[in-house]
Amino acid sequence: MQIDHPELTDLLKQAYSAEKAAAFAYQGHAASVKDPQEKKDIHQIEIDEWGHRAEVLKIMQQYSIPISKFYEFRFHVIGKIISGSCFVIGWFMPFYFAGRLESGNVCEYFRMKQFFNSLGIKEHDKILYEMGIKEKEHEVYFLQQIKNNKLLPYFEKLFKWGIIESMNNIDLDKKYPVEESDHYCKK
Repeated sequence: MQIDHPELTDLLKQAYSAEKAAAFAYQGHAASVKDPQEKKDIHQIEIDEWGHRAEVLKIMQQYSIPISKFYEFRFHVIGKIISGSCFVIGWFMPFYFAGRLESGNVCEYFRMKQFFNSLGIKEHDKILYEMGIKEKEHEVYFLQQIKNNKLLPYFEKLFKWGIIESMNNIDLDKKYPVEESDHYCKK
């Protein structure tokens, strides 16, 4: 079965490739930190990203959506550059930008769910919801690591993400079930 929704198919292609970039970035991030618990936590997030990539691929294959060679190349390069930069930009910036990235990724999965629902397709609701929530958990993890850092207020003002600002409207303490999650990430 094929779907006629160019925005959804492009979002799936981008998400598939961007998950590889994120996983590569977390490889470098984990290798660059000294704290064993941070290494372990970041490695687990990398594993989660590879899992998301596999789930997105299953959905793409179900609808005969091809992998974008352009996105694969682009995000491969981006991921490797970010991975290497973690060794030279200090401790704070990899945590900050990982959190900001995850904050935006949350909405990718909720938008996919909304797009599928607009086509009358509900079978992917649970997995897309779970991946969106997992991205939110990643965002919260990274923010917790830097919440007391003196650089955070300056970065938040400049890059519009931190304690006060998020790129999504999900509160893990007041999480709605999948059936009631339609108001998440509405533009």
